[in-house]
Amino acid sequence: MTLFRDRLSTGGEDGPLNVSRRGFLGGAAALVLSVTVPVGRARAQAAAAVAPGTRVNAFLEIRPDSTVLFRSAFIEGGQGIFTAMAQIVGEELDVDPANFTVEGAPPGPDYLLTGGGRFTGGSMSVRMSYETMRKLGASARQMLMQAAATQFGVPVSELSTEPGRVVHSASGRTIPYGEIADAAAYLPVPADVVLRNPADFRWIGKPVARLDARDKSTGRAHYAIDLKVDGMLHAAVQHSPRLGGEPSALANESEVHAMPGVHSVHRLPGAVAILADSWWRARRAVEALQVTWAEPAAGTPRAMPADFSSEAHKEMLKSTPGDGIAFEQEGDAAGALAGATRIVEATYDAPYLVHGQLEPPSAIARWNDDSTLELWIPNQAPEMFQTEAAKVADIEPDKVIIHSPILGGFFGRHFLYQSANPFPQAILLAKAAGQPVKLVWSREEEFLRDTLRPMTAARFRAGLDAAGLPVALDAVAVGEGPIGRWFGRQPDKVDSSAVEGIAGKVYAIPNRRVGQIHVDDPAIIGFWRSVGHSMNDFFYETFFDEMADAGRQDPYELRLRLLADSPRHSNLLQAVAELSGGWKRGPFTAEDRTRRARGVAMASPFGSEVATIAEVSLRDGGVVVHDVWVAIDPGSIVNPAIIEAQVNSAVALGLSSALLEEAIYVDGMPQARNFDGYPILSPDRMPRVHVRIVESGAPMGGIGEPGLPGVPPAVVNAASVLTGQRIRSLPLSKLDLKGVEG
Repeated sequence: MTLFRDRLSTGGEDGPLNVSRRGFLGGAAALVLSVTVPVGRARAQAAAAVAPGTRVNAFLEIRPDSTVLFRSAFIEGGQGIFTAMAQIVGEELDVDPANFTVEGAPPGPDYLLTGGGRFTGGSMSVRMSYETMRKLGASARQMLMQAAATQFGVPVSELSTEPGRVVHSASGRTIPYGEIADAAAYLPVPADVVLRNPADFRWIGKPVARLDARDKSTGRAHYAIDLKVDGMLHAAVQHSPRLGGEPSALANESEVHAMPGVHSVHRLPGAVAILADSWWRARRAVEALQVTWAEPAAGTPRAMPADFSSEAHKEMLKSTPGDGIAFEQEGDAAGALAGATRIVEATYDAPYLVHGQLEPPSAIARWNDDSTLELWIPNQAPEMFQTEAAKVADIEPDKVIIHSPILGGFFGRHFLYQSANPFPQAILLAKAAGQPVKLVWSREEEFLRDTLRPMTAARFRAGLDAAGLPVALDAVAVGEGPIGRWFGRQPDKVDSSAVEGIAGKVYAIPNRRVGQIHVDDPAIIGFWRSVGHSMNDFFYETFFDEMADAGRQDPYELRLRLLADSPRHSNLLQAVAELSGGWKRGPFTAEDRTRRARGVAMASPFGSEVATIAEVSLRDGGVVVHDVWVAIDPGSIVNPAIIEAQVNSAVALGLSSALLEEAIYVDGMPQARNFDGYPILSPDRMPRVHVRIVESGAPMGGIGEPGLPGVPPAVVNAASVLTGQRIRSLPLSKLDLKGVEG
């Protein structure tokens, strides 16, 4: 198939990078390499009702050399999804994944593979599309074999395939896929196909090398901030210091307009912008603007109060009374607590966090001669961004062409957040200028407008019997969850993202209640890697150790005892202990004579099960983490090398959040506007990470996020052994531990 293209330069040594101007839904012959399809027909096909994941031509293009272009419904952001998709489809298509080129698919009904929608997140991509993508690959292989049967004049039953070609063993003839792609593309997609026996897998389940590793390591990979279009202007913005403020007066507009390279000065909702012939000139000019910001008008949605303080908000959450709305109830928690021999109580809190991804937000917007709007924007949900862009531009969604480059960091940042994306500004600026516009937010503007992981508090009460075993547990999460914020909250129901990691625990505590008290968060909150699990597993698993200590129980042994009826979890817990050389809590003296301890934690995020052990010491008033052992059970796997890499990265982010990260607001404004004020984990503080993959055969779970939630509680549980005091608030950098290490 010949794609409709125009020039899109990356400025790299390889010259122009062509990106489809009309989208990649070419037509009925995506396996065909010599057929063009009119734009109107392509749009009609996109609008037609289709069963997602069934049209081979929407996903696959087989080239003359028998290599494969695959259009992924899911966006690559470092999690290895493009490689995993090539493994899954290639397994059934019979093409080595190394011969795949994978790119993000445009918006369209073919790609709505996550519950009737399309979203790269929640560790859903592989597990929710696995069977569909296998069938897609098998269907394409069957079509190729049928085309070969016609050309050879033999029954399909006499044919087989080898990687990249069809084989007729009886005559010794073979034909490469690329030579029959034209003919295969016009055949109907088979209704039923036979999938390969997992025992015969060659690529699924194997450590296939990442398809994008070489390009990323050599600088050939192109992110949104690398792209250029002909005739574009560069834009930089200055936002209101507090969300909701509007530009009132510009004291030096004429002087700034006269600065070198400046094209124009613009007012935007909540911001001012400069267009110039380079981004550096635009940034220098916009930062030179002397802006008077008007206070938000009465009733402005989500305006940040001038007196908002993250510290005051935390104390309010911790002191909010009540039991909230019940999300999970088992037995009679209140009655069992009343009759317990001993009651254990604790309140925990976790701070706001920014995303801090490497690539700052950007967008390119171009209005075309045919009144279409073309956007190159980092995103996790192309259809959602297309719909919202159409509203901003006041045009129909099918007039918006979305390109989804690979992402320079993920972590939940590239969702469609109110006020936290630059593409609406780029659309307005491109329309005002009559030229394409590339807008990049500086790091300072990103910190100012990033969505935050919600601040949350949680109260726990446990009842112990005379033997020190838990008979009841009552937990209440206080705060707001991102699912309710962005997908609508029902006042009489609990937001699952606010309690995940507290609810759903499999420990055999007979009487349990988990509830939530909803408290509106003044900040713009969003999804952060592992979402509610990132703080709630810290709350629950550290309280578990408090509960164990109160009952004079070893926390590892108590977990094992309470998981006796759940072989999957008890096996995993024993696996991580074995991986670490055997459980020992400490304190103990290591070979280097440091005094150390270990902590353990369990987590059940996104369909996977995880057990974590951390070994720590104290030095110079802080916590040093030496080793982290993670046993992960995702049920079944596609690529063990990617799993290990994802667990390592999740450990790094989880440890960074436990030790260092905290977004502080004073007077409605963030105190940190760059990484100098928001420290993250440095390479010299990264511990050794040891990973064991356990395949239980359970339904496939997620990978990108599950490695994170067990890290903060495992580290805190270990640190508490050394300090002799329970730690109930993050990050650990707030604690003064000088002299504690003895």
